[in-house]
Amino acid sequence: MIGVLDLQGGVVEHLDHLERLEVPARRVKTAAELPGLAGLILPGGESTCLGRLLRHHGLDTAIVEAHRRHGLAIWGTCAGAILLAARIAGETPHLGLLDITIRRNAYGSQLDSFIATAAIPELDPDPVPLVFIRAPIITHTGPGVRVLLELTGRIAAVEAGNLLATTFHPELTPSLAFHRHFAALCGLRTGPAPAPAWSPASWTRLAPIP
Repeated sequence: MIGVLDLQGGVVEHLDHLERLEVPARRVKTAAELPGLAGLILPGGESTCLGRLLRHHGLDTAIVEAHRRHGLAIWGTCAGAILLAARIAGETPHLGLLDITIRRNAYGSQLDSFIATAAIPELDPDPVPLVFIRAPIITHTGPGVRVLLELTGRIAAVEAGNLLATTFHPELTPSLAFHRHFAALCGLRTGPAPAPAWSPASWTRLAPIP
C-alpha cells in the first residue's frame, strides 16, 4: 500500500492516479498511519507550511525513521521534493533524506508556471506531460543520485535508491508514468487493464465532503 501525506496540498489527485493503476492507497495524517506502507507520497503544496505541520504532528522524525529503519520508499512532488532535500538554498532543510540541493520558486512567480512535455523512454514510450507550478529547481546532486530528467538544462527529476523527487506535478496530467515507476520502487504491481479515462476533474470523486 502507498500512503499520501494528507496535511496540505494536492492529495486527492495522487489518490486518483493510484486508483487508476489499481494500487491500494490511503491518506496519512499521523505517524500511527505509517506502519504497513510500502511507500509514501509527499504532495505539492506550500513547503514551509508542510514542514511546520510535519513537525507539529511528529511526522518528520517518524518518516525519517520509517525510511531509514524500515525501508519506506518516498516520492516528493514539487513542495514534497523540497521536504526531501538535504539542502535548501537559504533555508533549513526539513527531512533531509535526499542528497540534493534545491531552490524554491526558482522559475518565478505563480504567473511563470508552465506546461511542457519531455521524452523519458525508461518510464514511458510516449512523451510525458509536465506541469510546473511555482516550481523549485534542483541545483546539485550528490553521489548516488541519478538524474531522470533535465529540462532546458535544469534538473527536474531525480532518484536515489527508493527515494524519488520531481519538481513538477505528474498528478495534474493524464500520464501515469511516474506513479507506475514509484509503485515499482515500492515493490508493488500495477493493474494489467488499461487505466480508466482521465480528466482534470477526475479527482473530485475522492474529495472530502464538507
